[in-house]
Amino acid sequence: MVINNYIKLILLLSITMNAHGQSTKKTLINVLIIDGYSNHDWKQTTAVTKGILGESKLFEVTVTHAPATTNKDSLTLWDPDFSGYQVIIQNTNNIFNQNLRWPPKVEQKLERFVADGGGLYILHSANNAFPHWKEYDEMIGLAWRNKDTGYALKIDKDTKKIIAIPPGEGKSTSHGERFDAVIHILNRHEINKGYPKKWITPSMELYTYARGPAKNVTVLSYAFDEATQTNWPVEWVVKYGKGYIYNSSMGHLWKGEEYPISYRCIGFQTTLIRTVEWLAKHKVSYKVPKNFPGEIVSTRSETDYPAKNP
Repeated sequence: MVINNYIKLILLLSITMNAHGQSTKKTLINVLIIDGYSNHDWKQTTAVTKGILGESKLFEVTVTHAPATTNKDSLTLWDPDFSGYQVIIQNTNNIFNQNLRWPPKVEQKLERFVADGGGLYILHSANNAFPHWKEYDEMIGLAWRNKDTGYALKIDKDTKKIIAIPPGEGKSTSHGERFDAVIHILNRHEINKGYPKKWITPSMELYTYARGPAKNVTVLSYAFDEATQTNWPVEWVVKYGKGYIYNSSMGHLWKGEEYPISYRCIGFQTTLIRTVEWLAKHKVSYKVPKNFPGEIVSTRSETDYPAKNP
């Protein structure tokens, strides 16, 4: 009898410990990066982005390549399933060849994914993509478009209120040389909670006159452009159905660059991680590090390459 009770106790402890282990195990956020073509270095952009996210231990990142072809048979074979993911990172850009497009069924899948509550991260030059796709513009709010396409938003120097520039007024979307940009927080949000009111990110490419429907847009931050003497949005969030989209000027990685200072910026890396977590959960657990930039740039070294340490 004593032996039987002892065996029962061992079994009970084993079950309890196993259940406790399962309950405390962190559930990773499933993220899908879509790449395949761009005028930027999309392969390296994906590699570094995946590495940064992997280091946080918050995400399981998968990559799918959109076919860089106009062949309908080849395009038909690419039919990614979005159902297992909480966030999609869009890293394709057809600005150099607008005949390159996603199949219509995949476009519609993305629209449903976001409308049903999924998160979409527009990674820098993905902002330039797909001018033919009306709902894409609706989702991302502001894009690289000609001046007749939609509204541009600027931030008044004195009142800090957002001013809409109507279609046809001003200029088409552009950018100047990269520079060390002072990022000014316009609206507090879970993403930037705990950030200094302004911080510097190095070698950023600031989009001016980004244009689009500009519906349901919350501008999170802005920077000043010397050429136009204007404050332009740097980051914005768009509500689309039940889901959200994050769009930003940050994240430029050009051909021939491996791990540029813009990606080594502690501010950029922190924002990437916190944004993807927020897009999935609408809350953020990833802490703002002590070395987050303020009035001076704060970066990792060139040899501290995240893709080697996911």
